[in-house]
Amino acid sequence: MSMRRWFAGAGLVVLAVSTGACGETTSPDDVSASPTPTGTPVTSATTSATPTPTGSAAATPAVLSGTRQVTITRVDGFESGLSLTDDGLAEVDDDSGRQLFVPTPLDGPEYLIRSYRGAGGGPGTGEPVCWQVLNPGNGQSLVVEGAACKEGESRQQFTITAATADEGFLISNNSAYLRFSRDSGLILEELGDAAPTSSFRFNDNGPAPAGN
Repeated sequence: MSMRRWFAGAGLVVLAVSTGACGETTSPDDVSASPTPTGTPVTSATTSATPTPTGSAAATPAVLSGTRQVTITRVDGFESGLSLTDDGLAEVDDDSGRQLFVPTPLDGPEYLIRSYRGAGGGPGTGEPVCWQVLNPGNGQSLVVEGAACKEGESRQQFTITAATADEGFLISNNSAYLRFSRDSGLILEELGDAAPTSSFRFNDNGPAPAGN
């Protein structure tokens, strides 16, 4: 065999070996690249947890927080607002009685409704008087009168919930709902399966009186 052929053969062997080596180094690179997708799900897991606190943020409207005083008007009423007069809760179109109210939270949806003198702006004045259910007897409807505030008095514990039919609130005491009667004015009445007929707007009138 001539030296040229020997060198040519050796060159082919070297070329084959180096080509084989290149082929072997490719597969480890492919294997080492494979873990990349494994880290991806971690990011998506964190994002899904964030919306949770947002749901509880809108818990209680400011007008029911006990820190705001409000005027109360019946959604279907015309140019008149609620006033706690010497004769009880009524709708008036002047400045008589106590027309500023502070619904003060008790337990759950129950509130003590404090009433102050003043109307149409400015802080309520004097000591508060609270709403209290009165049963006049003789088959007459329940009404609301004024009384010294006592948180433990069940007749002063009013339930206030959002109305489903409009933007107002429903007011009740022991399943008797506050509603307007053409004959008797504002009364409390148990409705059974019937839907409440009167809802009320709570109009923010600024901060509640100090010491409320």
